[in-house]
Amino acid sequence: MTDRGEKALDLSRDRLQIGPSAMVWKTDRLEVQIDEICTPHAQRIRGTVTIHPSALTDQELPLTDDGAHIWRPFAPTARIEVCLNRPGWSWAGHGYFDANFGTRALETDFDYWTWGRFPLRDGSACFYDLERRDGTTLATGVGFQVDGTPYAVEMPPKQRLSRPLWMVRRETRCDAGYRPLQVKAMLDAPFYNRSAIRTRINGEETVGVHEALDLGRFRKPWLMPVLAVRVPRRQHWSAG
Repeated sequence: MTDRGEKALDLSRDRLQIGPSAMVWKTDRLEVQIDEICTPHAQRIRGTVTIHPSALTDQELPLTDDGAHIWRPFAPTARIEVCLNRPGWSWAGHGYFDANFGTRALETDFDYWTWGRFPLRDGSACFYDLERRDGTTLATGVGFQVDGTPYAVEMPPKQRLSRPLWMVRRETRCDAGYRPLQVKAMLDAPFYNRSAIRTRINGEETVGVHEALDLGRFRKPWLMPVLAVRVPRRQHWSAG
């Protein structure tokens, strides 16, 4: 992740260019072209991530009553191919593509949320559980067939996951009596955690991506200077 100035942005119908990296839609697939410097050792990461959706959806989930925040599952079921210039960082498997959109900062409206997306025999299932700053909550489960058709998913109860190194609270949807377990760490930050977890959804055991976001922590005054150190900033960039 690199913060860049406006001149580093170029947008067209099928291409989003940000500095040396880009996202390009190619007829039936999305190709993410990566050319970045990573922290903390200034190593260059180059390669592509290609997303092959089984179907594209037009579904949206408003996260607030006024529609200021929206979750959009563009391709909840997909096949992905990862090819990066690091040993062991190239693979293919099950994946997805989604995005969040908003007109206000997340920390303005939310205190905490968890989100999970899990592959199933007939598609995939996603769960959103969030706590807003006004005291209201949202708990939603939606399944998607392979052709993108959405359907209501019976919501299993919440189960606690063990806390990671930064001790962010984690919980996920899981059948009663089954113990969910992290099987792969992805990102551990003071306010955010992402991992692959094994859970059981309505009798079906599955491994999917899970995230926990603590925006109460994010609002702490000590955190912003930490982010400034971790996320490099490049005000100027030229394609030439």
